[in-house]
Amino acid sequence: MRIGQGYDVHAFGDGDHVVVGGVRIAHSRGIVAHSDGDVVIHALCDAIFGALALGDIGQHFPPSDARWRDADSRTFLRHAAKLMKENGYTIGNVDATVVCERPKIAPHAAAMRANLAEDLGCGIERISVKATTSEKLGFTGREEGIASQAVVLLVPK
Repeated sequence: MRIGQGYDVHAFGDGDHVVVGGVRIAHSRGIVAHSDGDVVIHALCDAIFGALALGDIGQHFPPSDARWRDADSRTFLRHAAKLMKENGYTIGNVDATVVCERPKIAPHAAAMRANLAEDLGCGIERISVKATTSEKLGFTGREEGIASQAVVLLVPK
């Protein structure tokens, strides 16, 4: 088996929504990012790439490449899933945590889990998405941005 972990953070900026776990959530701010800025998917991609020893998301989808401008991050996750399968692995489980004061994540967690399971080709029972605040401390506490960390267990097919 292989274990990987990933972390991603994006600042809030102008806009009226954020995308988290492939779910568009109405919010008073948007995300500053080259792609759609989906912190859960970016952290999960890094976890998968790390478990496979295949670098990080920036190597696979460089922000300097205009093809990825405003890209749907689910495209990135499907690529990570393809590489995972090509290397002989499948998902044992995923555990992702979102850190933000707002927007509230819990009402959307089931939809996020369904999106991730679909893109990874596994059962939803293998996917966990949860959230926490930073108790008003740091950049997430001041509502300057959003962060996520993810851990993945890959098992041989």
